[in-house]
Amino acid sequence: MFLSVFDMFKVGIGPSSSHTMGPMVAAGRFLDLMRASPFEFHGVKASLHGSLAFTGVGHATDRATILGLAGVLPDVYDHEKAEALLAQIRATDTINPDGLGPLAFNPREDLSFDFGPRLPGHANGMILSATDAQGDVTLQETYYSIGGGFVMSADELEAGRNTDPGAPVPYPFQNAVEMLDMCQSSGKTIADLKRDNEISRSGSDRLHTGVARIWQVMNDCIERGLATEGELPGGLQVRRRAKGIYDALMAERGANFAAPHLINDYIAVYAMAVNEENAAGGQVVTAPTNGAAGVVPAVMKYWLEHVPGASVRDIDVFLLTAAAIGGLVKHNASISGAEAGCQAEVGSAAAMGAAGLAAVLGGTPEQIENAAEIALEHHLGMTCDPVKGLVQVPCIERNGLGAMKAVTAASLALRGDGSHIVSLDVCIETMRQTGEDMHQKYKETSLGGLAVNVPNC
Repeated sequence: MFLSVFDMFKVGIGPSSSHTMGPMVAAGRFLDLMRASPFEFHGVKASLHGSLAFTGVGHATDRATILGLAGVLPDVYDHEKAEALLAQIRATDTINPDGLGPLAFNPREDLSFDFGPRLPGHANGMILSATDAQGDVTLQETYYSIGGGFVMSADELEAGRNTDPGAPVPYPFQNAVEMLDMCQSSGKTIADLKRDNEISRSGSDRLHTGVARIWQVMNDCIERGLATEGELPGGLQVRRRAKGIYDALMAERGANFAAPHLINDYIAVYAMAVNEENAAGGQVVTAPTNGAAGVVPAVMKYWLEHVPGASVRDIDVFLLTAAAIGGLVKHNASISGAEAGCQAEVGSAAAMGAAGLAAVLGGTPEQIENAAEIALEHHLGMTCDPVKGLVQVPCIERNGLGAMKAVTAASLALRGDGSHIVSLDVCIETMRQTGEDMHQKYKETSLGGLAVNVPNC
């Protein structure tokens, strides 16, 4: 099993990797399918199902689908150009993706929300269709957005969601036991294993430049969030808080009366800054999802800004280690809130952040695995119940608490020798089982929990 660090950390847009980025990517894949078809097409249609329907408007799924069908991709997204393009599409009822010519698409009629039973493959399903001049469907595909911006067609999902078609890598581990055994037998760290696997697939230059870009985008997102005020979109009238908190921390810096626990405020505000940017539709890095995008950057920022001896030279160690842990969670359970609740999003992110921090602080592979397990274990059972379907309440604060848990988990693990009762593999399997047992209304549908108990109209 191999999932690249660039699979676990994707540059994209808010507010959701599964509900915004995924549908945009799926639409792009459908355009490629149309380009490869011998048929001529006159129009396109899209229907959203399951969680994509229930929380689609709050997650901007409709907007992302329209832009995706027009040829826009998450990693090159430009907000101003996208707004102009949307306005043009709504005015003309036409999209014009490269290589396909003008296609009829009326957003009010050709994009539908199906609130009936979910599609069989996953809670996040969508059906894209292309029609001829008579309006008959001549090409159709079902896609599933399975979390973290990953997209699979119905056939791919049926064939096996964890299939890796690439060339063999030198250290192919399927679970944490195999990972630790490889570390012991090779004398390498978890980051070393991951680095060797990455280089075998795409070379050292891409790894170096790609990792640097990931952190640059993460840090830029934090800095924008710390500098921006105002109200977040969506109608909940949630005001950005990160700038005010950070300004207060800066004013109190160096004061004799400052309490030691203020460091928690720094950790939390770094995460909140990211998730406020995500909620506003800004550029973020999935880590491993958008809803949990603040945890890993916040832990990294804490380490670089507040831990003596921290160096940007070790950013690759942090991210490679975190990606290894995230890959195990995705491979053996889920990183999708619509599939397993927020334990799969913020819980996975906290495990990744804890592992990365333990690694750069000199932890052994066993201590790193312990750190990841502690962080994930204490998110088990966490539901995903966003108020009004927006990635705002409780998501923004939850990232702050997840980052704090990650730092605490790493610290606790480093105080031990790596031996512990609950293994990371057992914890991941427990998370998977818990997600299966969790009622669907608590899995990113906004039909239960805070979403129905907090007035949002």
